[in-house]
Amino acid sequence: MPPEDDAGRVHCRLDELLAERGLTLTRLSELVGISLVNLSVLKNDRARAIRFSTLTAICDALGCEVGELLTIRPDAPLR
Repeated sequence: MPPEDDAGRVHCRLDELLAERGLTLTRLSELVGISLVNLSVLKNDRARAIRFSTLTAICDALGCEVGELLTIRPDAPLR
């Protein structure tokens, strides 16, 4: 099993994708049926896990691929 600290290297680009599409977090929450609090946790890189169904719903709503939403920061310090 990979180290739990590696989760700190995953960066969610939700803010950037929302801005590019002229959407708010509130509107995305309405579109995908996910709470504003849970989307905020994801947006602020505080999520430790994400369900495939959630990931799919967000990508469908934003018209993006998983790799556009989630990236790996190779230089991020381990927590």
